[in-house]
Amino acid sequence: MTSTLKISGLTKRFPGVNALSDVSFSVAPGERVALLGHNGAGKSTIMKIILGLLPASEGTVEVCATAPGSAEARRQVAYMPENAAFHPALTGEEQLRHYLALRGEDKAQALPLLERVGLHEAAKRRIGTYSKGMRQRVGLAQALIGHPRLLVLDEPTSGLDPVSRRDFYALLDDLAAEGASILLSSHALTEVEARTDRILILSKGRLVAEGGLGELRRQADLPVTMHVMARNGYATEIARRLPGAIQLDTRLQISCP
Repeated sequence: MTSTLKISGLTKRFPGVNALSDVSFSVAPGERVALLGHNGAGKSTIMKIILGLLPASEGTVEVCATAPGSAEARRQVAYMPENAAFHPALTGEEQLRHYLALRGEDKAQALPLLERVGLHEAAKRRIGTYSKGMRQRVGLAQALIGHPRLLVLDEPTSGLDPVSRRDFYALLDDLAAEGASILLSSHALTEVEARTDRILILSKGRLVAEGGLGELRRQADLPVTMHVMARNGYATEIARRLPGAIQLDTRLQISCP
């Protein structure tokens, strides 16, 4: 299967700084991949290179088998920034119709796009009245214009409440099931571990770990910790029989290598 995104030996230098050093990975059609790392790890630099906003110093990047920033790549790639900005005086429908016109698409798609991201009932309201989660949904609706093959999402759930996060990832699941490739950045491993197929961890511009959560645990030699509730009177006996078990009232914390 041909990769939607293929990066090989990517290095990016700024004066006095190596922002990226020999980074290689790929994203397949329908795959959900998370880029994790602290601020300054290189996540945003990778995204800017994928979008054609920055040139690579070394290495190769193929976006849908073409060069980043090319006309074909721009047709196939959608980007959603961490803080999407929209005109507060426009309604959700008006904003989407504007973006559709800029892309040469049928403006009648505005309402179906808003319905897909759960904003159909708010389509006639001004964006200035929207919550942060609703504005993020407008950003995702805008990113879906033209049926992109690759979605690049920069901290897409930043500032969202738990329900909005759940709904957002459910929509990403649907898009991946339709064949779209998804690359998103995040700070939180616990948030993406169950909602992505693969995790890439960046540190100081280097790809230091890659894989699913189980594989990352094995690479780091981390134990699996379970919290269990024991029946009345059994917690002490179980803790006595299991080396390393920690009793917390009627609960037990058990670590497995």
